[in-house]
Amino acid sequence: MTVQVAPPPGVESGNRLPKAAAKAQKQREALARKEILAPVSGMLTVASLIVAVASVCSVVPFLLIVAACRELLNTPVDTDRVWWLFGAAVVVLVARALLQAVALTWSHAVDAGYQLTLRRLLAGKLTRVPLGWFGERSSGEVKNYLRDDVEALHYLVAHARLEFVGALVVPLVTLGYLFTVDWRLTLVLLIPLIAYFVLFGKIMDRDGRDRLAVYTRWERRTAEATIEFVDGIQVVRAFGQAGKAHKEFQDAVDGQVEAAHRMKMPIIRVQSASDIVVMPVFVMLAVVLGGLAGVGLGWVDPLDMLPFLLVGLGIGSSLLGLGYGSQALRAGGAAALRLHELMQTPELETAATPATTQTGIVVFDGVEFAYRTGHDVLRGIDLELTPGTITALVGPSGSGKSTLAKLLPRFYDVGAGRITIDGRDIREFTSEELYRTVGFVFQDVRLIRGTIRENLLLASPAADDEAIERATRAAQIHDRILALPRGYDSEIGVDATLSGGEAQRLSIARALLADTPVLVLDEATAFADPESEAAVQDALAALVAGRTVLVIAHRLHTITGVDRILVLDNGAIVEQGTHPELRAAGGLYQQLWEINEAALGTLALVEETR
Repeated sequence: MTVQVAPPPGVESGNRLPKAAAKAQKQREALARKEILAPVSGMLTVASLIVAVASVCSVVPFLLIVAACRELLNTPVDTDRVWWLFGAAVVVLVARALLQAVALTWSHAVDAGYQLTLRRLLAGKLTRVPLGWFGERSSGEVKNYLRDDVEALHYLVAHARLEFVGALVVPLVTLGYLFTVDWRLTLVLLIPLIAYFVLFGKIMDRDGRDRLAVYTRWERRTAEATIEFVDGIQVVRAFGQAGKAHKEFQDAVDGQVEAAHRMKMPIIRVQSASDIVVMPVFVMLAVVLGGLAGVGLGWVDPLDMLPFLLVGLGIGSSLLGLGYGSQALRAGGAAALRLHELMQTPELETAATPATTQTGIVVFDGVEFAYRTGHDVLRGIDLELTPGTITALVGPSGSGKSTLAKLLPRFYDVGAGRITIDGRDIREFTSEELYRTVGFVFQDVRLIRGTIRENLLLASPAADDEAIERATRAAQIHDRILALPRGYDSEIGVDATLSGGEAQRLSIARALLADTPVLVLDEATAFADPESEAAVQDALAALVAGRTVLVIAHRLHTITGVDRILVLDNGAIVEQGTHPELRAAGGLYQQLWEINEAALGTLALVEETR
């Protein structure tokens, strides 16, 4: 178990992008937000219009109260008009509360429905991306897409636009009215507002975005470290590495805490200052000082200070939501960008043609592949696999054998050339048809959270109990399943804890149940426990019978009896033949065989000395 932990945030490099790159990043985020939120944009516009009306209604009662106070200072006082003004203010306040409630309820209902729809879209997208996409990412990363990133959009959908509309409409309506009362005092009132926007800009500056980016990276590292630590705890304890694994997890947590501290502290200081300058007491102080100066100079009528004290004091409260939501806004923007990039991930293209009876003749015709441009992993692969034969791939580490095997079940698509089954390009198969034709059993066994039966039925949902038992008996796992508390209905991780060899045999039973004519194996006994290796070998013998089999071999002594061995080196087939032929040739295979024999000899010597 390895978790790559970066240096502490204080010494992390490469966080600040050049100005041009930072500008491009902001443009990508803006485009991502626009496209990701496009399905709900119309509904949010309706909610925004309701909030705009509610924002006007939040100012109007104060204007009515100012008019009532002016009337009370008249001689004589028109009490009926005063009561009418106060009554109208109450009615408008009630209307404002109802409109605000409707807008928020509407936006949250839209958000709930959108999150469900988006998760379904993402889940559908993940069923169409190459399987190799998952191999390049941890389960924590995939979880972040489907849960954390979708949840991070909540502020963008349910709050951001409504708060922005409120923060825009309330000051504009208020300042427009006050400007008609006295433009000089209105300019005085603008001073704390200008100070607020200057300070708010510091919260949203490049430093703040850099610190958020660092924190986000550490947050993801912690999630990945947690999952790997929990999933691998049995292995690390068995090899006495629990302390090392815990340290890697602890380092990730410490890094996240430090990144959170570096991100939060500057924001807290600036946000506190920005909150102070728009607090009613601070605004009142500015209005009173400006008003007294204006009255002393004869520029302002004392009565004109009244609307500024009643209406102007609340102008800052509508802006506070912007500051408190700034971090959620940035997090939502970053999440929108990641989800947008995920939605742009190339999918496996299919051009389905009428299905034909599959015999299992596989042809690699001029196949080339590269994970990234200019770094070829496979070059000029030409080979034919026929039914009833086993072909083994061997070669040094990094020679491309695993990549070659994963091209057949379309974990990745070829860069050039093509792969055909019975003359039909595998890119013309639908996913369902391809996986009814090509089965695979890899060392890294994947079992879902569920019962033994549910895991087996993934291969053939319509299989009956007799077919399931036939497959598990052939895979040498039936008796072990019956020994579990609820037999085939035992839940993995609750009723059943399977060893590596048992899990491997369960995956072999699943492959038997699928009954595909073509099979790809990654030497299934490489990591099996010694007690179950013989059982796995027997299960494999039942699995490969009569099929077209391509196997990745890591231990050469396990494939001496196969029909053909392909030796890969640096992405190309350099030798091929049977075991005796390749040994006699004295090439790369012979060198690998000598290394294999030396390793077996060393292992036997160790066993004898115990």
